[in-house]
Amino acid sequence: MIGQPARRFLLLDPIQARFLDTQPPPLPPMPMKAIVFDRFGEPADVLTVRDVPIPEPGPGQVRIRMIASPINPSDLLVTRGRYGVLPTLPATPGFEGVGIVEKLGPGLNPLGRLVLGKRVAVINGDGGNWAEYVVIPSRQARPVPADLSDDDAATIFVNPATVLAMVRHTLRVPRGSWVLQSAAGSELGRMIIRLARHDGFRTLNVVRRPEARDELLALGADRVICSSDGPIDQQVHAFLGSEPVRYALDPVGGETGSQLFRALAPDGRLLVYGSLSNQPLQIESRALIAGNRVLQGFWLGHWMRSRNIPQSLSLFAEIARLIRAGILRTRVGSRFPLDRIAEAARLAETSGRPGKVLLTMNPSPHVNPSPTSPIF
Repeated sequence: MIGQPARRFLLLDPIQARFLDTQPPPLPPMPMKAIVFDRFGEPADVLTVRDVPIPEPGPGQVRIRMIASPINPSDLLVTRGRYGVLPTLPATPGFEGVGIVEKLGPGLNPLGRLVLGKRVAVINGDGGNWAEYVVIPSRQARPVPADLSDDDAATIFVNPATVLAMVRHTLRVPRGSWVLQSAAGSELGRMIIRLARHDGFRTLNVVRRPEARDELLALGADRVICSSDGPIDQQVHAFLGSEPVRYALDPVGGETGSQLFRALAPDGRLLVYGSLSNQPLQIESRALIAGNRVLQGFWLGHWMRSRNIPQSLSLFAEIARLIRAGILRTRVGSRFPLDRIAEAARLAETSGRPGKVLLTMNPSPHVNPSPTSPIF
């Protein structure tokens, strides 16, 4: 038509047209390193490092670039298939750790979005922290104070919260009372000894290695019993005479836990929080009937679900305060990259090792403070 610009047509053959209509395929997710097991068994045998896709956060979730995660007894019990709740396989262990929030999922409220870019304690009730990246609900990413080191932040939950929950909230141990505990040389056992000095109760501590006796006495233990020296209940009575033991803590089970129960006063209470021996307790019915002894289980996950938000915040604030004071601080002995998991798992179960074993993932931007760093 006159006055109209001429139209130009580009003629393509069918093959060219097909390529123009086809969108390029999406890029596959970037891989990350993760420790994975696809069968239950000895950790050094079944745990392997694999390349897996970096997870994407869903609604209400955050993705965290992990810095470090400890190897706790509960992690290894899961790997062996001996924990109370087991994951669907294949699975990645790791209930706690520290990392940086790097991505938010949809649907987070303004308060939830404040964690972006923050260093957080990674509380993962489903496990999965032994990886370079992990996705968890935003409420389980707890920002940690700047004056706490990465080691403190990585170990801020499982042992410290268990100690406070058992001693102060469940047993409500009064000043001057005796607390009998097994596995006293563990990191958790040492925390109980230090907390006893702070709170004013006394500890009677059971160890397997005679050489641990002097070390725990120097830490502040009131009495130390070696299980190889004879039945625990007989040693307790020899130490204390008629003085009653009304509170006991046991993560071992089997004969050790059974002897702790027999050492209790008629109105005593044994709190069982582990089963390291994989053996059942042997409790005589008469020991329960004669008197008012109580045998009770404790699981931190169940206890935490009974806490409301203010109570949880108060608990973490108290843990941070007691870490600064050196009472609930975890000794870290060795660090391993993910690809040395077999070696790390073996060391984590070595008797008398000097401190907790940490797995390290990504470099940390956090500079660990000096002992003179300010307390907030």
